Amino acid sequence: MIFTITSPIRILSEANLREHWAPKAKRAKIQRATVGMLVQQLQKLRHHPGTFDVLLIRVAPRELDDDNLARGFKGCRDGVADAIGVDDGSKRFTWRYAQRKGAPKKYSVIIQIETKEGL
Repeated sequence: MIFTITSPIRILSEANLREHWAPKAKRAKIQRATVGMLVQQLQKLRHHPGTFDVLLIRVAPRELDDDNLARGFKGCRDGVADAIGVDDGSKRFTWRYAQRKGAPKKYSVIIQIETKEGL
C-alpha cells in the first residue's frame, strides 16, 4: 500500500546556510512536528509490522546537490519516524530522496510511504 502526503514545507540547503543555531533548530522542530502530525493521521502505519519505503520529494525552483538534499530533510525524516513509532535509523526504513522543479517562489514536500510485509 502506498500513502502520499503533500505539505507546503520549504527544504533549504542546511549545510550552506550561515546562520545561528537557533533558527535552524526552530525550522527543524516545525518540520518534524508538521510532518509528524500529517503522517499520524494515517493510523494504519502506526501498527504496521513490516517495513517502510519512504520517498521524500522536494519541490522547489532550483535543485540542491544530493548531500544537501538529504541533510535538508532531517526534520521531515524524524517526523515520519516519530509518527510511525519507529526510530529513523531502524532497518525497517528505506529512505530515498528526490526533487522536482517547481514554479518560482513555490515550495513543497511530497512524502510517499510504501508499506511492505515482514523484515
